[in-house]
Amino acid sequence: MAFAACAGRDTHTAGAGVQCADMRSLVLIGHGSHLNGESAGAVFRYAELLRERGLYDEVIEGYWKEEPSLRQVLRTTASTDVTVIPMFISEGYFTETVIPRELGLGHQGPVPPEGIARVLGGRTVRYTLPYGVHPGMADVILARAREALPDASPEDTALIVLGHGTTRNENSNKVIYANAERLRQSGLFAEVHALFLDENPKVGTWPDLVHASRVVVVPFFASEGWHTLETIPEDMGLSGEVTEFPGNPHGPQTVYYAKPVGTHAAVADVIMHLAEEARGAAGRDGDVDRTHEAAWQALLNLARRGGRMGEVLLSPHGGVFEVRHALDEGTPGADLHTVVTPEGLRDLSRWDAAGEHRPVHTYRTLKRGWRAVLSEADLRRGIHFLYPAVVEESYAHGCHSLRHTPWATTARRQTGIYTRVQRATPEQVAHVSREVCAPCLRTRLWAGEKLPRTFLDGVPGAFPCAEACTYLVAEIREEVSGKRGKPAGHDH
Repeated sequence: MAFAACAGRDTHTAGAGVQCADMRSLVLIGHGSHLNGESAGAVFRYAELLRERGLYDEVIEGYWKEEPSLRQVLRTTASTDVTVIPMFISEGYFTETVIPRELGLGHQGPVPPEGIARVLGGRTVRYTLPYGVHPGMADVILARAREALPDASPEDTALIVLGHGTTRNENSNKVIYANAERLRQSGLFAEVHALFLDENPKVGTWPDLVHASRVVVVPFFASEGWHTLETIPEDMGLSGEVTEFPGNPHGPQTVYYAKPVGTHAAVADVIMHLAEEARGAAGRDGDVDRTHEAAWQALLNLARRGGRMGEVLLSPHGGVFEVRHALDEGTPGADLHTVVTPEGLRDLSRWDAAGEHRPVHTYRTLKRGWRAVLSEADLRRGIHFLYPAVVEESYAHGCHSLRHTPWATTARRQTGIYTRVQRATPEQVAHVSREVCAPCLRTRLWAGEKLPRTFLDGVPGAFPCAEACTYLVAEIREEVSGKRGKPAGHDH
């Protein structure tokens, strides 16, 4: 049956490619987290903003620690013209090493200002600098400062641009100093200082450095999190958005604490500037990726006749489609919470019934009690959110074109703190994967397991797994370190 689906591919998609010429895909790459469900929130909010603008045919997200993974995300793009934006605040290890490596760009080290372009599997892929280094971020800092203190003036107001900093990568602080200098040259503030959490000059020294009576602090961070909510206020002695310091060395001072720059809506403008500047890199006009289109046509065929995909049931209903948990089959629709957007499916699929984060969407932990009613176009996005990359990888497996990556190859590719997984014994890998992979619908092709048919051939829970996921890699690292089962650190 899988062979038949492949055989019919070209007759369907040839016309689609002509109808959708000059198609463009925009991919936003975030870090994500195995532990924190809010970590990816900023990235998909920007994706929603950019979709609303309609300047790209699709805007999708990929993650280092969530799904679709960096190894999967290019397969999920519908066009042959793809621009990839790293959603990071500065250049460093992830933007220069991890992301290019995982995307297969054949590039390591600093990314030139114009970005890099590669042709991968018939796609032109343009990879840009992280959004945080774009000069337009100075305007975002200024917008955040004015939100915190609308009447900031060059007579009595100092600005602190606050970065994380690190002694491991000198690029981490360059963007902070550059933006501080731009705003210093603007003359809008009496003083402008660049301070850091983890390198000198540290944020705790601010009372000795700043003379102005009013001080606006703008965290140059990608999202609201532990540092912006806990570390920075503690290091600065802040009690809220406005804090009075009557006994400072340079006299009484009032500190106005702004929101992080990375959550401001104007970042969407910066992303678009980066993406359009990358259009100048070598490449060609985009077309529909025919294999991608054929995969989703196979999914639509399943939905039109009604069928199972993992834990969900797909049913046609007079021009629209209903998606519900398969265990809710037969439950009256009035008794279920109704979802009407793909984003609604995304949000409910991120948490299990106990409220725990689901970084692996193919775990058998999808909560019950809902139904989604979606158009054909929305069904595609909704299923993509429910089961990222599963449609594309299942179709490729049926066509014998899904490449499997053995554990040893995955381990050799790891760098940084994950290098230690190369020391894992076969027994350790087998032990951890039995536990980590047990709740998953995927069949471990990378470990030598066989999958004769997929859900596209009528086997509901048959999803291929071509490579060990980042969650398993992280757990094997913990096993090798002797920490597995103990409280996890921030790297998860």
